[in-house]
Amino acid sequence: MSNSASTSAADSQTPATVAKTPRAVFWLVVIAILLMASNMRSPIVALGSIAPVVQDALGLSAAHIGWLGAIPMLMFALGALVSPAIGKRYGLENTLIAVVIVLTAGIIMRSTWTTWNGFLIGTILLSLAIGFANTLVAPVIKQHTPGNIALVTSMFSLTMSVMAGIVSGLVYPLSEQVGWQWALGGWASLGIAALVAWIILRLKLGSSNKMPLVTLTENEAAQEATSVWKSALAWQLAIFMGLQSLLFYTIAAFLPSIWISKGLSEVEAGSMASIFQFMAPIAIIGMTWLIRKRGVRLQTVAIGATVLNVIGLIGISYLPSLMPVVWTAVMGLGCAAIFTLCIMLFSLRTYTPNQASKLSGMAQTIAYLVAFAGPFGAGWLYELSGNWNGPLLFILILTIINVIIAWLASRPIMIDGKPA
Repeated sequence: MSNSASTSAADSQTPATVAKTPRAVFWLVVIAILLMASNMRSPIVALGSIAPVVQDALGLSAAHIGWLGAIPMLMFALGALVSPAIGKRYGLENTLIAVVIVLTAGIIMRSTWTTWNGFLIGTILLSLAIGFANTLVAPVIKQHTPGNIALVTSMFSLTMSVMAGIVSGLVYPLSEQVGWQWALGGWASLGIAALVAWIILRLKLGSSNKMPLVTLTENEAAQEATSVWKSALAWQLAIFMGLQSLLFYTIAAFLPSIWISKGLSEVEAGSMASIFQFMAPIAIIGMTWLIRKRGVRLQTVAIGATVLNVIGLIGISYLPSLMPVVWTAVMGLGCAAIFTLCIMLFSLRTYTPNQASKLSGMAQTIAYLVAFAGPFGAGWLYELSGNWNGPLLFILILTIINVIIAWLASRPIMIDGKPA
């Protein structure tokens, strides 16, 4: 690219032919995607907010709760691994209708089959469904809104974050008013609404496996068939997202404990967890504005977000008494921006929705397997050393490495290494 303007344009669309999406179709797709997004984090964070109540009600041990917290990441990885082939075989819309049904069934099962087995199976089902949705949303966005990838991806990520924050704040007070079963299971209504939206979308647009996807040149068609597992960019994206996910899930699990060890009260430490989560909307809106309105390069955003994570970790580790709110906030901004950026890149760096699905599946499989090791590794290092200095230093080193990975993963090139 010869200048920043052309680079920015390359960041906003793919080289395949981009057709203008009719307004009615655009909003139908957006509504379906946002209703899907409202179900994709809230069932996970809801359990974390109400875990002691569920533990007492079902007579579960701490080990049981630990497994319920770890299972989602394994299911996310499994769903990411198998969903591209299933989505291609049965169509994105058909697959996502089934995904919403399974997700909603899992939410209801946890609230009605009130035993350890029921809660476990329900958690496995809804987590596996979310793993499918994590992967298949990117190709849906590329298929149906190719000219608005950054905008729709940001709306999707923003909805996930906002709903997770709302549910985490409401579920405990609701449990005191209507009981924990309704407090957890009542959110299945969002799943039913999403199911209706996806059925309407399917009836309106048909199935993606029955229609031509995009107009490709002969060379692009050949590249589309290339295995993403052999692509250097795909591996860079997978590691980029994986190290970010390791940081996010480790901090999400231990942030209050870390701040208590640094001298904050339990109330203050709990507020840090809320600040960390609620930085996501600010990050997503700000990043979208920078990319769409200011033409800032994705590579600049990626490096900047990763540097924010580094600054936050340094502050928590070595300057905890100075500005605890600032260190927590900048790390929350960095984590949310990187996740959204990765989802964008799955669409922007591939030629077709099918290839976007493959890249999304491959990268998220690796990312969630890496993330699964984060909380367990940090907990093990803490038990070994008796403080959080060792775990924080280890995560800081990985995050510094991720600045370099960010530069590689966000370069303006396609999955085959050609200029975007």
